[in-house]
Amino acid sequence: MSGFPLAALHRAARDRPPPGPTVERCDMCAAELDGGHRHLVDLLDRRIMCACHPCRLLFADDHTHQRYRAVPDRHLRLAGPVLDGRAWDELQIPVGLAFLFHNSAREQPVACYPGPAGATESDLDLGAWDRITAAHPVLATLRPDVEALLVRRGADAYLVPIDACYELTGRLRTRWRGFDGGREAHAEVDAFFARIDGLSRPERRTP
Repeated sequence: MSGFPLAALHRAARDRPPPGPTVERCDMCAAELDGGHRHLVDLLDRRIMCACHPCRLLFADDHTHQRYRAVPDRHLRLAGPVLDGRAWDELQIPVGLAFLFHNSAREQPVACYPGPAGATESDLDLGAWDRITAAHPVLATLRPDVEALLVRRGADAYLVPIDACYELTGRLRTRWRGFDGGREAHAEVDAFFARIDGLSRPERRTP
């Protein structure tokens, strides 16, 4: 009898079906998610969370004081050069790729620079940011924490969901080589911006 439990375990292990593909689940309620699910931002931990539609709706109001906030799906290609060389210098952005958003925990706009260690965050010069926002009023509509201005020096600028920016950051972390990222990282950025451009509608500016 002492060998019976062990034999049963061996049979259970032998008869267990092979593991299937990993199933993504909602980080709030553990419901199974499909491939087109959306996200929340954890404002305390600055973490992107997967969410089912019902859970996401609970946090869709930006004006409520909650720990979580739903990420929208607005993609805009901004009209004209948003950041020229002078603006890059005034904002003190030291690299050629960044995303800018309003951090409500710090009550100010910040810039993040994707790189081999993830996204490095720094403060923006508020006077310079105010001048750029005055020239491009759509930037005043950026929803805090969940939307960002994604910019690459010498290229178009986009208003995008914040999860897209962290997706790009994650992709670059796995492909970064050497000091400037290398050929593979540059190709990844090109492909990512091409995809964002395809998702974006042009900004309509009032003359």
